[in-house]
Amino acid sequence: MKHFAVVLSASALVTAGVVRRDYGYQFSSALAIGPVADNNFIREAVTTLELPELNSPQTGNLALWPGMGTSGGHLVQGLAISVLDGSAGCPKVKGKWCIVASTLESDQQMGKAVSADPGSSVTFSYKYNDGTFKYDQDILVDGKVVSSLSTDSGKAQGWGTAVECQKAACGKAPAHKYVDTKLVLDKADPGFGDTKGTTGATGELVTADGGKTWTIDTISIESHTYT
Repeated sequence: MKHFAVVLSASALVTAGVVRRDYGYQFSSALAIGPVADNNFIREAVTTLELPELNSPQTGNLALWPGMGTSGGHLVQGLAISVLDGSAGCPKVKGKWCIVASTLESDQQMGKAVSADPGSSVTFSYKYNDGTFKYDQDILVDGKVVSSLSTDSGKAQGWGTAVECQKAACGKAPAHKYVDTKLVLDKADPGFGDTKGTTGATGELVTADGGKTWTIDTISIESHTYT
């Protein structure tokens, strides 16, 4: 992937999960924050996606994801995928989302993939582990951990949401929202909020502690039709 609203790291956010086919890949509405200032990084990021209905028709391979571009050129990205044919490591189930922890390195690293119904709350938690120098990724559905992954990815330079379509036209990707988003920097940076960019999305980024912890109550993502 190139970039959607702003570049999140020196390496930028790159394409998510599914192998690129003739259709290629397309992105639409997004909110992005970053990059961080020199000698800083995102230590922790957590957000909860309220799963919308599936794309209509349920074609192609549609992914909703919050991701972090890292200094190691990786993309830490838990995924909510709509796909019918059981590709991308997902169960072959109609009418459900596929939820999986994932990091894109030179290859895609993935945790366990599980199915989830529209209306479920999916929490994506990414935390830097000082003991292992890895990012520990936990994905929860309605408060229960369902998929985990730890990867040596460097340090996160930026964070953002994405709506991605691959393999074939994905029809109408519904509007959706993320709630209770929190980013924790390694060092306070009062100017970090100025790095936010949006395309077809809204969300107010604020800090209450001088710039170390940043929160967004609600990120609203517009619908988009892929043709």
